[in-house]
Amino acid sequence: MSATFKSRLGKRLAAFIALKQALGRRFFSEAYTLAHLDRFLAKHRLAALTSAAFATWTRTFLHTTPTTRRARMLIVRKFCIYLRRTDPKCFVPDSRGFPDRFPHRRPHIFTRHQIADLIRAATRLPARPISLLRGQVFRLAIVLLYTAGLRRNELLSLTMSDYDVVEKTLLIRASKFHKSRVVALSRSAVAEMARYLAARRRFPHRADAPLLINQHGGRAGYTGEGFGFGMRQLFREAGIRTADGRLPRVHDLRHTYAVHALLRWYHAGADVQAKLPILSTAMGHVSIASTAHYLALLEPLAVAASSRFERHCRVLFTAREMKR
Repeated sequence: MSATFKSRLGKRLAAFIALKQALGRRFFSEAYTLAHLDRFLAKHRLAALTSAAFATWTRTFLHTTPTTRRARMLIVRKFCIYLRRTDPKCFVPDSRGFPDRFPHRRPHIFTRHQIADLIRAATRLPARPISLLRGQVFRLAIVLLYTAGLRRNELLSLTMSDYDVVEKTLLIRASKFHKSRVVALSRSAVAEMARYLAARRRFPHRADAPLLINQHGGRAGYTGEGFGFGMRQLFREAGIRTADGRLPRVHDLRHTYAVHALLRWYHAGADVQAKLPILSTAMGHVSIASTAHYLALLEPLAVAASSRFERHCRVLFTAREMKR
């Protein structure tokens, strides 16, 4: 890869990328950003990255969003920290001067009624020449996204062999963070899977064939774009909008899975903190911290936690008053 770099820092850039990839990182987008930096340094014949050069380089992508600019600047900052290991005087950008991220869009948490409305809307979908199992596909998709907490790409990557009919489990092959996992399906998901497979087996169903198929370009799986378009149609058909009037995102079904699971534990009086690792494993999170944020950010959980605290405190205060 060093041959693609032309600047005086080219070999160091290549070594940094190779190190990250050796540690298991794909580092594709990061390598693209560092290649962009390399071209900038080569064009201006700069032997090192200085504060002035860094500021000039960042101005070459002012047309991008603040979030994108911040991400690219952070990548270069990490590279500079890597250089400082052997050169204590190496310039390292101060991240406090980087653009702020756009605030994350608050997830839409579907109600059980909205989930039922979505399934009914999917059931009404008519078959099309390029999608003979259209209704069955989207019914199963909604059920799996909601009851198993799958990511969209995980769902669309499923093959026929990934479902274990005996164990009633799905094998989620290495997806985000290169992690694979086995997900146990609920009774409702198993029943929906059985209905779908009864219809799916009319078509070629070799082990490596996509689980969710259409007939566009042959019997192939859905693309992310095509599936997203179909889901947005269902959201419109079911009349489901977010608090600010926008259509929900497919990923919001995964958020809903997590929130509803935590709410069930709260209402059952379970130790939610102790159960977080279970949910983290089921969702394929790289860290339990990714799971714990649902506790603090989503209002239904805060309300449930407050109610539970109130019940415990009421008993405590009543007992104290009786002793007086």
